[in-house]
Amino acid sequence: MGVEIKVDGLTKSFGKQVIWRDVSLTVPAGEICVMLGPSGTGKSVFLKALIGLLKPDTGSIVIEGTDIASCSEKDLYEIRKLFGVLFQDGAMFGSMNLYDNVAFPLREHTRKSESDIRDIVMEKMDLVGLVGAEDKLPGEISGGMRKRAGLARALVLDPEIVLFDEPDSGLDPVRTAFLNQLIVDLNAQIDATFLIVTHDINTARTVPDNIGLLYHKHLAMFGPREMLLSSEEPVVRQFLNAQRVGPIGMSEEKDANELAAEAGQELPPLPPIPMQLEPSNGIPRRSQRPPGEWCRDHGVTPPPGSFQADAAIATR
Repeated sequence: MGVEIKVDGLTKSFGKQVIWRDVSLTVPAGEICVMLGPSGTGKSVFLKALIGLLKPDTGSIVIEGTDIASCSEKDLYEIRKLFGVLFQDGAMFGSMNLYDNVAFPLREHTRKSESDIRDIVMEKMDLVGLVGAEDKLPGEISGGMRKRAGLARALVLDPEIVLFDEPDSGLDPVRTAFLNQLIVDLNAQIDATFLIVTHDINTARTVPDNIGLLYHKHLAMFGPREMLLSSEEPVVRQFLNAQRVGPIGMSEEKDANELAAEAGQELPPLPPIPMQLEPSNGIPRRSQRPPGEWCRDHGVTPPPGSFQADAAIATR
């Protein structure tokens, strides 16, 4: 069972450069959340703050009753045991084979026998489809396999929170689709709390239960997937639908002249909201909501064609 992450009033800066300020959100226990944002908005910094690698200037991050923004190093060490992290490039040790890479956290943080370690490592490698590749070195396998090996290592201590830092980075669309399905299947199996930083719009539209968007040094919106995919908020609408018209420009924010030139332009209609990706076995995850439930509960009319099997294809 995953655990809740409650973030309140979080602000982080490096010198005079403010990365983001007054970020508040709650990542629900056991759910899949995606954090989006233009490049350079501090998404990876946010992940590092959540795991205590970076201290925020102000605010709190409460996990299991402990504020990791202000707790002792001893308490932080204990809270970190709840986490598994998949880094952008997999962060494999190049001189170790995949088996030893995955076994590394067990050897460092537990006193388990090699027999027990082998059972656990092979179980996790089976989860990510890497059985038979355990003797390969990271340099001998594809980027997608390295990602899966990194995910096996992130899962080896049975974490209650798993952070994914751009898991689709460097992957082609087919491998990204396989990885997305793997993430959904894993969440169904282990029921941990997942937080994914990504730029992939199809991932954001089809995988998570909740979506957040960092923009212009603040959290523009965070909430259920359907809330953001039906939103008329300009920056949310522009980013989630990959549109050129809106406040986001090549340098994150458009200047006054660019915005004036767009004045009066008719925005394209919102695309249909696709069906959320389901586990391979067809059994809904505990946190998965029926299609259209949020829209019905809040009196929102979704775009035409929403929640149909071909809606995801139509938005690619």
